[in-house]
Amino acid sequence: MFNPCPYKGVLKYVTDNEIIRLYCDGRQEEAFNGIVNAYTERLYWHVRRFLCSHEDTNDLLQDIFIKIWAALPTFRGDARLYTWLYRIATNEVLNHLRKRKFKALVSLDFTSPTLEKIIDDDAHFNGNELQRELHKAIQRLPEKQRVVFSLRYFDEMKYEDISDITGTSVGALKASYHHAYNKVKEDMQKVIDI
Repeated sequence: MFNPCPYKGVLKYVTDNEIIRLYCDGRQEEAFNGIVNAYTERLYWHVRRFLCSHEDTNDLLQDIFIKIWAALPTFRGDARLYTWLYRIATNEVLNHLRKRKFKALVSLDFTSPTLEKIIDDDAHFNGNELQRELHKAIQRLPEKQRVVFSLRYFDEMKYEDISDITGTSVGALKASYHHAYNKVKEDMQKVIDI
């Protein structure tokens, strides 16, 4: 797995209901600090699984929290706070990856490192070889499958929550996860058979 997380055990967590109550009471800064304290580590790992780089994750996480701060007044409570936060983080990381891919195509820089190479070169990776290969297999998944696999497998989210985050039906998510699981299993079987 990727370690160390610089945000482990940042501060005391507050519940989502407490955060919302603080915000409704006009204590926006305290509410935002509650979000940062409660979600930094979880969002760090969520983003890190896509970017594979500690430095890139740190940079994007700062941008994500700026986006959350700016969007906080628009939170209506239609969704749960944590699914709303994960939606923002997921959209930001996917936009970041699309921009990176576009820049590589426009600049014709085909020698730029791939996410799999970043995993191999990551000094913060402290897992064994099978874990390294698992993360590489996940990077080979199509975008939608990678998202649902990551949220379901690593974050152990319910399909209904993933649906709130991605705007995709539960049935489609189950199918995507099934396909992703089979692809990852097939890739891992090749590694084990070697």
